[in-house]
Amino acid sequence: MVDAAGTPPTRPAAADRYRWTGRAAQQEPPSPPCSAIRVPRSTVSLSSPHSPWRSLTYRSMRWWSLANLVSNAGTWMQLTVQNLLVLQITGSAAATGLSLSVQAAPGLLMGVAGGAAVDRWPRKLTAAVSQALLGTVAFTTALLIAFDQLNLPALMALAAVTGLIATVDGPACSLLGNDLVRAEDVPSAIGVGSLVSNAGRLAGTGLAGLAVGVFGTGAAYVANGVSFLFVAAVIPFLRPVTHTVTRKAAPADTDDDMSVREGLRFFARRPRLVALAGITGISAIFGRNYGLTLAVLVTGPLAGGAGSFGTVSTVLAVGGIIGAVLGARLRKPSVRLVGTLAAAGALLQVVAGLSPSLAVLLILVLPMAVVESVSDTAGTTVLQTDPPAEMRGRVLGVWGSIKTVWGLAGPPALGLLMELAGARGALVAGGLLIAGAIGAGHLLRRRAPTPVLTPVPAPRPALSTAA
Repeated sequence: MVDAAGTPPTRPAAADRYRWTGRAAQQEPPSPPCSAIRVPRSTVSLSSPHSPWRSLTYRSMRWWSLANLVSNAGTWMQLTVQNLLVLQITGSAAATGLSLSVQAAPGLLMGVAGGAAVDRWPRKLTAAVSQALLGTVAFTTALLIAFDQLNLPALMALAAVTGLIATVDGPACSLLGNDLVRAEDVPSAIGVGSLVSNAGRLAGTGLAGLAVGVFGTGAAYVANGVSFLFVAAVIPFLRPVTHTVTRKAAPADTDDDMSVREGLRFFARRPRLVALAGITGISAIFGRNYGLTLAVLVTGPLAGGAGSFGTVSTVLAVGGIIGAVLGARLRKPSVRLVGTLAAAGALLQVVAGLSPSLAVLLILVLPMAVVESVSDTAGTTVLQTDPPAEMRGRVLGVWGSIKTVWGLAGPPALGLLMELAGARGALVAGGLLIAGAIGAGHLLRRRAPTPVLTPVPAPRPALSTAA
């Protein structure tokens, strides 16, 4: 699956061109006098510094958003039928879970190496090739389905290959999207990407049933393959705003693993990134799994049914969209903002766990989803813009490995907590753990001694002994 997260006018305005750096700026030909007409400055709602849609003033961003809409629709068409297909082939729910784990395993083991590859190779070429390879895997699966040759070993091999390619494709596509806009417009690009992802999900799940009903299960894989090739065809025409710094080839006396260790060392020594990882990790494990906790709360203590939980899910989706729009208005979010939003969401989760009725829960669910979505946009922006350009691929690689750990550890830990404390107790205890951990981290940071720099006196000039 392609995680959407990503752009410049055909000819930038003169004021924008002076902000460019590197060789790309020097080679940019002068714009013709009429070039400003191509991106109308009269569109105040888009060009405003705090407009959530300001990234769409870049022509390449508009194309990138369209490509990601198509890609996400294709991905969700495949995901909608994938588990059903595995069950049909194997007849085992355990095999379905195993296929998901096999696909996630490369992200845990090879995520940092994939990020290092993104730092070394040209970004547009890397993203285009990885998209084409993912499309090839989808077409191969469709062919095996058509000829009734898809068995469990082939399924696991395809899942492993998909996960391996994704370790490169994820950071490459995320950073390529950021290259298409100026740094202050990255939150807008991420917010638009979130909206595109939600729209693609709705379109994909709706089209999946139609395609499978008419053409069969393999149609979803064909559609996904076509969507990958569409993205690969769009990438060569994108024009980054800033010159991407790529790492030079390693000397003969070093090996490729050096850059992997460098990425791990950089992440571990960057307090902002470590704090962001801690905040996001504890929130992912003890909160945000609302598909599990709220489902048990609604159908258990609140005595609702599937329809009631469907209403809660709809409100969560609406809140996510509102939060994405609000998050896109940010310009330079900080880790402190991410922590504040995560703590606020945790306290809302505590109150939601004490909800006496479904109506009260619905009132609380909307701000919970909004806060979570804004926090995600702010955190993603910090993650993708805080490191220097030549380190961002490796940082995203480390982050991908950490995120895989959360994804594997979160549901079992939360399930155990629900077994011990029930749905209400899990929501309340989880929220208190999140808010308490973030508050404790903030206090420790404030009490940490600030290093005092002692000024070193300048050396006195030597006295001349000449007569």
